[in-house]
Amino acid sequence: MTKSSSRVVVVGNGMVSHRFCERLVEHDRAGRYRLVVCGEEPRPAYDRVHLTEYFAHGSADQLSLGSAAWYADHGIELRVGTRVASIDRGRREVATSGDQVIAYDALVLATGSAPFVPAIPGIDKPGAFVYRTIEDLDAILSWCQTARRAAVIGGGLLGLEAARAVLDAGLETHVFEVAPRLMPRQLDTVGAALLETSIRELGVHVHLGAQIAAIGGDGVVRRVELVGQAPIEVDIVIVSAGIRPRDELARAAGIAIGERGGVIVDDRMCTNDPDVFAIGEVALHAGTTYGLVAPGYEMAEVLAKRLSGHDAAFTGADQSAKLKLLGTEVASFGDPFRDAASTKAIAYEDQVRGVYQKLVLTRDGAQLVGGILVGDTSDYGRLLHLARSRQPMTGLPMFGAAGGACAELPDDAQVCSCNNVAAQTIRERIRTDSLATVAEVKLCTRAGSGCGGCIPIVTDLLQAELARCGRATKQLLCEHFAFTRQELFQIVAATRIRTFEELVRDHGSGLGCEVCKPTVASILASIHNEPILDEPHRPLQDSNDRFLANIQKDGTYSVVPRIPAGEVTPDQLITIGRVGKKYGLYTKITGGQRIDLFGARVEQLPEIWEELVAAGFESGHAYGKAVRTVKSCVGTNWCRFGVQDSTAFAIRIEHRYKGIRSPHKLKSAVSGCIRECAEAQSKDFGLIATESGWNVYVCGNGGSKPRHADLLTTGVDEDTAIRFLDRFLMFYIRTADRLMRTSVWLDKMDGGIEHLRDVIVRDSLGIGVELEQQMQGLVDTYACEWKGVLQDPAKRALFRPDPVARVHLPIVQRQFVRLASVSEVPRDGSIAVTYGDTQIAIFHVSARNEWYATQNSCPHTQAMVLARGIVGDAHGTPKVACPLHKKTFDLRSGDCLSADAPSIAVFPVRIEDGGIYVELPPVAEQRS
Repeated sequence: MTKSSSRVVVVGNGMVSHRFCERLVEHDRAGRYRLVVCGEEPRPAYDRVHLTEYFAHGSADQLSLGSAAWYADHGIELRVGTRVASIDRGRREVATSGDQVIAYDALVLATGSAPFVPAIPGIDKPGAFVYRTIEDLDAILSWCQTARRAAVIGGGLLGLEAARAVLDAGLETHVFEVAPRLMPRQLDTVGAALLETSIRELGVHVHLGAQIAAIGGDGVVRRVELVGQAPIEVDIVIVSAGIRPRDELARAAGIAIGERGGVIVDDRMCTNDPDVFAIGEVALHAGTTYGLVAPGYEMAEVLAKRLSGHDAAFTGADQSAKLKLLGTEVASFGDPFRDAASTKAIAYEDQVRGVYQKLVLTRDGAQLVGGILVGDTSDYGRLLHLARSRQPMTGLPMFGAAGGACAELPDDAQVCSCNNVAAQTIRERIRTDSLATVAEVKLCTRAGSGCGGCIPIVTDLLQAELARCGRATKQLLCEHFAFTRQELFQIVAATRIRTFEELVRDHGSGLGCEVCKPTVASILASIHNEPILDEPHRPLQDSNDRFLANIQKDGTYSVVPRIPAGEVTPDQLITIGRVGKKYGLYTKITGGQRIDLFGARVEQLPEIWEELVAAGFESGHAYGKAVRTVKSCVGTNWCRFGVQDSTAFAIRIEHRYKGIRSPHKLKSAVSGCIRECAEAQSKDFGLIATESGWNVYVCGNGGSKPRHADLLTTGVDEDTAIRFLDRFLMFYIRTADRLMRTSVWLDKMDGGIEHLRDVIVRDSLGIGVELEQQMQGLVDTYACEWKGVLQDPAKRALFRPDPVARVHLPIVQRQFVRLASVSEVPRDGSIAVTYGDTQIAIFHVSARNEWYATQNSCPHTQAMVLARGIVGDAHGTPKVACPLHKKTFDLRSGDCLSADAPSIAVFPVRIEDGGIYVELPPVAEQRS
């Protein structure tokens, strides 16, 4: 292995193979080796850890770890779509399935693993898939187009990732796990039960201890048949029941294999053949195979160093991991299942917040052995370091409190296990290279560029180091404003600026973007409360606010009339039913005691609302970052336990705060007794009746990260409660960051609930009256937004059919075609026009008097929605933000500016005699 230009053949081109190539290029300064990499997939290595994200962006390039050009630039011969079929150890050659023979001086097996498919009758039917490669996901996506119900076999990490994917695709999702709990290798019974609860709350059906007898169906998947239970109807089955090392190539060549599979290697990653090595999931080291990427990266590093003449050894790795599964944070570190005879455990469980934390200590309590975290993993970095370093415990942790101690990690603490990056490395590079963003830290140190689980720790370290160096750490809104949201609020309040145009002219730069435009629109509404569809404000609104309805994945909208406190008359229910039936809308009871009607087209919205307003309904503001619902129980009206009239008070509260714009959505509830049927303690603000008055709770929320509300005050009357709520809401509106829920706002507030109580109840800042007056001003200027549209012909005309015109010209060659007149396009707005069987979006940027035309379809979902996106610029480049996924596209080139994602088609535009002419290809060419 010391002769000049020895050939190293790498079999497999996954994440670990790519890392080995990177590290050998780095360490082999003498140029001893020529690398040949054979991968059987049709593309270079990609990020399998984030494979589920492919369902969102649909771009293989976005997952790519290295392009073909990267391999070529580093002198690496990459052969994609090449399967190695056999190894001839005597001749030191491999043969491919295409009958090519490649000689080697050293052979590296990085063949990874294959999905384990249980021997279930019918598992090979069309409609049953494994979940491993991009091609697998393409097949699943295609099948999901016509599927309604999905079964995922396997309740481990990969199974829950697959469940998230099909759930996000809109399918009814069932998870089948043969073990009695989810994630049995990472979680104990209590932690798994908490995870199961949070997953069930998302609508996922979990079947534990499930014994599947067969996959039934005539020719294709139709049902999952269970032993001793009724069958469950499904249209697609995804198998994610574990992995097995792909050791068949080594086995056939006589290389030593473990009893349960895996290529046996020593600390140098060498097999029983001194010229053959194995790394990654196929390697069996000291009786253990590793299914995580971090140990594989460490193996790649060790082998690259050994081949380059450096001393290195792989001594094993723990399988600690921090994950986010279906919205729930989960972490397991060290050895949380070490035998009870040699350990003691400390556990904390909060079922309201959905938090479980368990630490396993040595018998004398001196050292941390391992642990499990569910719901709150903010202390993972510090605890992992304690377990790995075996440092003595200096005190018991503060269970249930937010973490945030990551900034104080010791220098030798490993922050990124994927790339073995220590806290000291990050701190030093921030100082010496003047790094200022997480993206820069990732680029310079590689921390966070693997699985991404350490990004919160990296962020904390960055902010702490910037503060230590005396550098500004405030979070500016975007490139167009060198201010935070709070500072912009104060600027608008002090100057009484009434339009975005004035604000960006006097205090910002550029055209604005999808971040600052809706933020400023919300600030203007919170201060002046002018109708959001008035001409200066309409172009600032997200698609939901622009059309006063929630956009759905197919480009249609949902309608949610306000039903204060859930109280509705029979006649109003009949009206909702009549409207749903007339327009063919899907109807569903919401969690906020309202009725949601799905599937309305843009042009149908005014007609629907005309009938609803006539029946006494108002806008429910389900589309806005605003006060939405105030739930209630029936209180003293009907309930024998009620001690206050919760329904009447909830109606009063909802009518007072309805429609008020805020940094994020606001939800409330009022319970008539301490039995808490309205769930007031899981809301942004809630009230619970007692014999002595109302207890007021604030800053709770449900959702993916539930938080129990904090008690603000007790035993107050209704008027006092309203006064405190006025202050609370206005203080939040004035001081919270963009898109910050009240729960996060309070968690980040210095002094926490005690400080908030001082400000609101004790008026420690002396601004109580001012806050009350500001709130009263918003209450006095309220107007139903939908009623305003129906009374204004110009606003009603904005809800025209999409697209607004049709072009039937038999275009046979590329030419300019008049698609619309200038007067049809709103200032700083857009329209869509049909061309053949597709649509063209036309955009107007008034500040520059520029016109642009693009395809109207979202490149990810194909929904015709781009014309409803916000127009702005990025460093001077005009762009549009897709209203569905918020990805932005260059209006000049069509390139995606948000990520390496699919581009959109763009077309030249010219204006003549008041007409908009767009250069279009023939319809046939456009289809292709």
